Amino acid sequence: MMRKIIGKIIDLIIPVVEEGAEGEEGEQEGKPTRVITLDQILGGGAQAQKEPDLRVIGLYSDVSDEKIAELTQAILYLNEVNKLSPEEGRKPIEFYINTYGGSAHDMFALYDVMELVKSETEIHTIGVGKVMSAGTLLLAAGTKGKRKIARNCRVMIHNVAAGNFGILPNLANELEAIQQLQEDYITAMVENTKFTRKKLEKLLNEKVNIYLSAEEAVKYGLADEIM
Repeated sequence: MMRKIIGKIIDLIIPVVEEGAEGEEGEQEGKPTRVITLDQILGGGAQAQKEPDLRVIGLYSDVSDEKIAELTQAILYLNEVNKLSPEEGRKPIEFYINTYGGSAHDMFALYDVMELVKSETEIHTIGVGKVMSAGTLLLAAGTKGKRKIARNCRVMIHNVAAGNFGILPNLANELEAIQQLQEDYITAMVENTKFTRKKLEKLLNEKVNIYLSAEEAVKYGLADEIM
């Protein structure tokens, strides 16, 4: 109904030929008229400017259950879009990271999804502002050669941390689980960066926050280039 109303209004302003070719010229009472379709006027014609096909996601908060769930769904969806696109239409996922860090378990949840998707769709990670704690592995987990960092971005790595209360046997059990989480973190970092296990363990054993400049992040292989 709305389309018909708009069509009648346009008829009063400019000659409209529904099946006319774009740019074709006709005659109306001896005067040249430009033939234009209603679809073109409404934005569906060849001249309509298409919105850019952006495949950009971002982590601008703590690494938490809710945020990682959103990012996981976004990455899986964009990967499916790529798989359904023709070869020339496939694009990488651009993943911007600016975080103080957060849950190690949620970090590994997203890390595992990234590892799964990278075999089908490149993930270009971009560190901006700050990439700390759990965020460092996510930055390093991007497609090799496609990981960037802003010149003024600061990177910080440290030991896996946790706080627990309870009876002694439970605390001992929790400590064992945390130690395994730390080992998994070191293994993943070694696989995705230029750190050797010995070098990384030495840094982490200093029991302080280790801050890296953008240049140092590239040197140690958390990123490939500075933007």
